[in-house]
This record gives sequence, structure tokens and C-alpha cells, in this order.
Amino acid sequence: MTMLDDGFARMTTETVDPRFDGIDRMTVAELAATMNEADATVPLAVGRALPSIVPAIEAVSDRMAQGGRLVYVGAGTPGRIAILDASECPPTFSTPPEIVFAIMAGGAEAMVTPTEGAEDDAEAGRAAVDAARIGPEDSVVGIASSGRTPFVVAALVRARERGALTVGLSCNEGTPLSAVVEHPIEIGVGPEIITGSTRLKAGTAQKLVLNMFSTIAMVRQGKTYGNLMVDLKPTNRKLRERAARMVARIGGTDLDSARHALESTDYDVKVAAVILRLGLDIESARRRLDAAGGRLRAALGED
Repeated sequence: MTMLDDGFARMTTETVDPRFDGIDRMTVAELAATMNEADATVPLAVGRALPSIVPAIEAVSDRMAQGGRLVYVGAGTPGRIAILDASECPPTFSTPPEIVFAIMAGGAEAMVTPTEGAEDDAEAGRAAVDAARIGPEDSVVGIASSGRTPFVVAALVRARERGALTVGLSCNEGTPLSAVVEHPIEIGVGPEIITGSTRLKAGTAQKLVLNMFSTIAMVRQGKTYGNLMVDLKPTNRKLRERAARMVARIGGTDLDSARHALESTDYDVKVAAVILRLGLDIESARRRLDAAGGRLRAALGED
């Protein structure tokens, strides 16, 4: 048995769980209940890993506050989950797409067309980090269920050489990815219902953790007011109505007044809220927000 095979055999994500031996004989109701029961263990596994997750998020948030980028690196399912999380940041928090983005083995085509062999190309991982011009101000989070994916491991090694903060997210213990990063995170989700199908529990765990990274980093940068997404881009009717409700709530006024304030500010939620709450004109409201670093709570004098 080779060293690679030995490591593969020890990965819990590849372990056969006898509890699920008979899934091909189950009814739909039994299968659904079994999957639901297994999925319910994932948040608990993430909870057990919080001692390693929290300092990693704090470190990433600090670098982003200094103008750094949050960059995910993944292959296959982890790469697709990373792209999904990153793509939600611009509409939710009005961040430029280059601030939070994902590097995926196989490139953009791999998002919809399986190119699973790309994950074995370590040199491509290093080259992708160089192409993205990763630097000391950036944070790079490598995601690999196995913790052994050559593309991801090599990319994180290169990112660290270039001075970036590095985080490794995997679902096994003592992984090569953990060994090369400053902040290793290992989520012990255990064996999958379908052996080795890490799009299941492992994928769910990864999405939960990436939710934390992007959301908490943005909250710490003042991208929310309480739990209101005041930096959203109201690009459709639903979002414009959401914006109006937020402005009315923060400004202590009715919906019609909130809509009028939004229309006069090109649907800038923060500016409209300051106008209504403090009785300022548009330019004065913008200056006050700028002086507060874009943080609405500070602009309203609540900090």
C-alpha cells in the first residue's frame, strides 16, 4: 500500500458506514428521514470546530478592514460552493466582485462542466494564485473535503509564500492542507450516506462555514445595521420594497416617506435613512456617512 493509499484509507469522509448499507432498499420516506437525521449532525460538528473557526474569521476580518481581499480556493464541489458564497456578496453587501471571489480548479468552465481531474494539478494551483496577484493584504481560504487536493494544497502553499493569510477548511483530521496553513479548520462530519459523496454532509459543513466567513467579515465592516442589510443593491421590485421597509424602520417614518427618500438618493439605503432620521439634506447625509467610514450606526450617532 502506498503512502497516498494509506492516507486515503484513513479519511473518515471515505469510510463505509454500515448504518447506511441498505439505503437502496429503503422507501423514499425512509431515505428522506435517514438523510435528514444525518444532516442534523452537521451543525453540531461545525459547533465543535468553532474554537478554530473564530480566530480565523477574526484574522480575515482584520485584513479585509485594511483593504485586503477574501479569496476562496477549491476544486469540484468545494469550488462550486465557494463560487456560490462569493457571488452573493455583491448583491447583499454591495462589494465589488474582486473583493470576495473564488479560484476554482479547471476555471469557470468547471462550475457547470465536471473537470474533476483538474484538482490533481498542483502547478495550476500555484499559477492561479500568482495570476490573482495574491499579496500580504489578502486572505486565502482553501476548501477541500479530503484536505489532500493537490490543486488546493499547492495554491495555499504559494499564497503563504506570497505573504497572504492562509486558512484551510477540510472534513478530515490531520490533513496536508491543515499542515500548510496558519489557520487549520477541520470539521469532523464523519462518513457520508453514500460513501465518499462529499457533496452531502461535507458540502453542507463547508457552506455553513463560508457563510460565517463572508457574513461576519461584512458585518464587522459595517455592512449591516443590526440585522438589516443596509448595503444591498435594490435592483428589482422585491429588493426596492425591502429597502423601503428598512429605511422606514430606521428613519422612524412611513413607507411613502421612505420610498421618496430612496428615490431622491438613487436608492441608497444608508443615505436615505440618515436623511429621515436626522433631518439632513442629501449632501450633508453623504458627508456624515463618509466621516463615519460608511457605518450607519456611527453616522446616526449610536456608537
